Amino acid sequence: MPSAKRVTRPARRAAVPLRKTPPKRRSKRAIDLDVLNDRLGYFVRRVQVWIFQDFIRRLAAIDISPAQFSVLVVVNANAGLSQAELAATLGIERARLVRLLHRLEQRGLIQRLPSSADGRRHALRLTREGQRILAQAKTLSEQHEAGLRKRFGPERYRLLIEALREF
Repeated sequence: MPSAKRVTRPARRAAVPLRKTPPKRRSKRAIDLDVLNDRLGYFVRRVQVWIFQDFIRRLAAIDISPAQFSVLVVVNANAGLSQAELAATLGIERARLVRLLHRLEQRGLIQRLPSSADGRRHALRLTREGQRILAQAKTLSEQHEAGLRKRFGPERYRLLIEALREF
């Protein structure tokens, strides 16, 4: 019978004492933005990315995207709205909207019903489940907006809303 080889383990290292003060970090290199420092589009895009990331994070708990939130809000406020009217209002390409509506319909959040005015159109409305999810989403959305008001300050927030509402 072959003898079993004994496995040897490396010796334990002595514990390294924790530092009482964190190590100093190198300062970040200042990057020159050149003309970007004077370009509204650059800063609007940066803010938009930050806002969307925060909004997506907040609504992740109920699995609602910013586009889905917009659709639920507008459909709820305008029961019977057609897909074409919704696409034009939100600036969503029709093919993309159809896919988005299909996902919301599969989740039981909206219904596409034949329009009484035109049989070729669908009239959109929220289901009870859609109304329930929208209520949760509005609460989360308000928390998001409260964070924005805090970050920008109430007056700047109001001015930004007023200026951007024109687009």
